[in-house]
Order: sequence, then C-alpha cells, then structure tokens
Amino acid sequence: MSSPAVHLPVPRIPGRRGRLQDIPVRGQKKVLLAAPRGYCAGVDRAVIAVEKALERYGAPVYVRKQIVHNIHVVTELEKKGAIFVEEVDEVPEGSHVVFSAHGVSPAVVSAASDRHLQAIDATCPLVTKVHREAVRFARDDFEILLIGHDGHEEVEGTAGEAPEHVTVVNSPEHADTVEVRDPSKVVWLSQTTLSVDETMETVRRLRLRFPELQDPPSDDICYATQNRQVAIKKVARDADLVIVVGSANSSNSVRLVEVALEHGAKAAYRVDYVDEVRQEWLEGVETVGVTSGASVPEVLVTEVLEELAGAGYRDVEEVRTAEEDLMFSLPKELRQDASGKRDQRALGGRGRA
Repeated sequence: MSSPAVHLPVPRIPGRRGRLQDIPVRGQKKVLLAAPRGYCAGVDRAVIAVEKALERYGAPVYVRKQIVHNIHVVTELEKKGAIFVEEVDEVPEGSHVVFSAHGVSPAVVSAASDRHLQAIDATCPLVTKVHREAVRFARDDFEILLIGHDGHEEVEGTAGEAPEHVTVVNSPEHADTVEVRDPSKVVWLSQTTLSVDETMETVRRLRLRFPELQDPPSDDICYATQNRQVAIKKVARDADLVIVVGSANSSNSVRLVEVALEHGAKAAYRVDYVDEVRQEWLEGVETVGVTSGASVPEVLVTEVLEELAGAGYRDVEEVRTAEEDLMFSLPKELRQDASGKRDQRALGGRGRA
C-alpha cells in the first residue's frame, strides 16, 4: 500500500535555541518523516500491561527483562514503581511479575510457578504464534532452523519451546555452514524483528543446501517490522541523512539504520534521545529522514523534529506507506478493573504512527 506524501504542520520550535545551529546549505532544508514509525500493537499492549498491573496491584510490580527494548520506556515505568530483573529468582516469592513482550521459554514459566509468582504474560501475540509453530514442528519431529540472533530474548524464548529441535542461524553466512540431521525434515522460523531482506537471503541460502526446506505457515517477521522497513526504504532514497530513534538493544531499530544505508541514505545514525544528534551530521545536509523503532514513544520523535526545526529543518513532509490499526487484547488478568467490570483499556496495543 502506498499513499502520497502529506505535508505536516511545522513542529513547535523550542522556546530557546537548541544545541544544533542553523547553518546554510546549498538547497532547501526539509525533513522526510517516515510513517508508520514508533509503537506497534505488541509494544503498546506490553507497556499498558505494566501500567495497569501497577494500578491494580500497587508498586512494586516486577518485570523480567526490559518490557520492551527502549531505555526511555523502561525508565518511565521504573518511576511508576516497576522493578526490572534479569531472572525470576530475583523476584520475592508470591509477587507479581510481568513477562516481557519478547516472550519466555517454558522453563521460565516453570521457575515462576515454583516461586509462587503471580505471572502476567505480556508476550506479543505475534511472538506467541512463532512459539506455537516451534512446538508443532517439534512434535512432528522436524529440525527447526530459527533465523535470529543468539542471546536475544525472543530467540531464547522460542528456542526454549523445543531446545532439542532448534538450531539458531545467525546470518546468511551462517546458513552456508549450518548442519542438520535429516535434510528431508527441516523447517525455518524467524525472530520477528529482523531485516526482511536479510532474512529472505538467509532462507535462499538455506534452500540451496536443503531443497526440501519447509516454510512456516505464515511470515514470522511482524507487520510492524516490515512496515517500518518499507517506509524507511522510500525515505532513504531521497535523504542525505537518516536519524532513527531507538535503543541499541532494539533489533528492529538497529535494522532500520542498516536498511536506510542499503537503500540510498548517504548517512544514517541511531539515537536514544535528541541530545545525541550531532551538529557535524548536518553539514551540507538538505534532506533529513526521520523514523523510529517499534518500541519508541512518539514524544522522542517530536523532540528530534523540534531540534531539527531550530536548525532550519522546518518543512516536514510525512511519507506514509501503510496504515496500521491492529489491536490486541490485554493479558486476561488485566481486562477487568478491581471491581470486576471490563476495563476501558481492555484492548491495549494499537499500531499507530
């Protein structure tokens, strides 16, 4: 789906001059703002789940790992009373614990049960789908080639569903060397937040070696990851510089930088906050592309736009390539308020840009 570019109102310029200077360039300064960008439905659902758990049960509420991979979101939830831990054995027995959007393995669920924790599963439903695929293929005695990054929480959770059947394939190059027991019974699955292009290149190389490689029943890479990559591809071809707002441990944010560079951007950088944007990046730059990863609240993008406006980039053109209106139900424990009535925010998670 593609739609014409939409010109947005000039963003509010900060009351006083920011760090970036308005240095003249040869042409006209402008910003191409990618859409969709920012929060996806799964992230929104997970963040609301922590907020509602705090409202319902009071602080502290414990969260295993970062609820989503964004430092700003985690910091704001900590201020409200969330406590982030690495493993459930750090959570006091009987406490409430939220599992992050990236999902957990059955071993983590069992460990939480052993400590009598009251677990709230905020796993993105699209990640849960991949877990179910892993279970089904393992039950049918397939070897599962899981395309993803070793050590990423989502990969650990998916692999944990069938550890004896899963081999992680880290890259297209790894596909050239990975070994399987039976080439006639092998299937690929993937981490949901990867580069679409790199994933399909990995699949292509795997199929050269294993012609009977089976595909999952549907594409594992989530709609939000794909949509953000399609949007930045369109922006990148006309951008001298692309700024991606997102954290370093956010796979989909890191991929956006790579995709921008691969599709024409002369330079691309990732920042958590506006104060990381450097003056030298803007030297000779007429067109700045701006986007954000799927776990980034829009306020952080707005701050970047405001700072760029102060440096002369006041013409903002939104480049939209898709509409998102997906919504997910909250975890069952949080769909009602304390009185038992259905909560108005029982649907959390609206893909929006």
